[in-house]
Amino acid sequence: MLEHIEIRLLFESDIPAAMRLKEAAGWNQTEYDWRRLIRLEPDGCFAALKDGRLVGTTTTTTYKADLAWVGMVLVDPQTRRQGIATSLMETALDYLKGKVATVKLDATPQGKLVYEKFGFEVESTVERWSGNIESTSIDRGGEILSVEFRDELMLFDERAFNADRSMLMDSLLNDSIVPPVATRSGDGTLSGYALARRGTNANYVGPVVSTQWEQVEGLLDQMLAQLNSGRVYIDFNTECGLPASLLFARGFVKERDLIRMRAGKRRPKTSGLIVAIAGPEIG
Repeated sequence: MLEHIEIRLLFESDIPAAMRLKEAAGWNQTEYDWRRLIRLEPDGCFAALKDGRLVGTTTTTTYKADLAWVGMVLVDPQTRRQGIATSLMETALDYLKGKVATVKLDATPQGKLVYEKFGFEVESTVERWSGNIESTSIDRGGEILSVEFRDELMLFDERAFNADRSMLMDSLLNDSIVPPVATRSGDGTLSGYALARRGTNANYVGPVVSTQWEQVEGLLDQMLAQLNSGRVYIDFNTECGLPASLLFARGFVKERDLIRMRAGKRRPKTSGLIVAIAGPEIG
């Protein structure tokens, strides 16, 4: 029973308290990540308060009418097993009802049982890999972030992701800590790209998208070279058809599995063109 629990919209003024929940969970998101989520979906991010104190969060991100993502389901460790996560999920799904045909999320193994109660089914597995990279002498020249390149990347990503997430991609491009890396086919058309942004525990590489498997290693190497030394996370899409050994060969180790789940209208699994996802909270 949810005694003294208030569910309301999550505001940017809540970010410091939300960061404390995130730190307790050991997640990698930054204040910029929270701000992005709230600005992309201001009416779809929710907070749970107990006696005026933030004790839980969840966010939603919609990609037109096709698809939505649920993320940042966090509850204060001191107030768990009180139905707070369930209430937040009910609020989020009520918000999404009638807005989108399909809802997806990336669950921890512990959260899987909770989401199954809401009708979510397992779709695939995403693997979190981490590595400590050292500066190399590889060319660091990323793609020039022109208007034309942005437009080209948006169209390319929509074809790969099977949904229009141009607003998200525009935000990720703005928050990139290094220039995006791109590969091109023989006729000059875009065949792949990689982005990277800052995290609290490690820099995060993703999304990484490619139509040509033989170019993926070069795409990764050029991005990692731009990041200089430090810790890096990559969330590897096991549906891409490439072996995870390409990460192992670069000094990465697998940390854990995330379970990609779907509710609502059945649609294709995450495309095999997605080598690394954009993030567990956004797909």
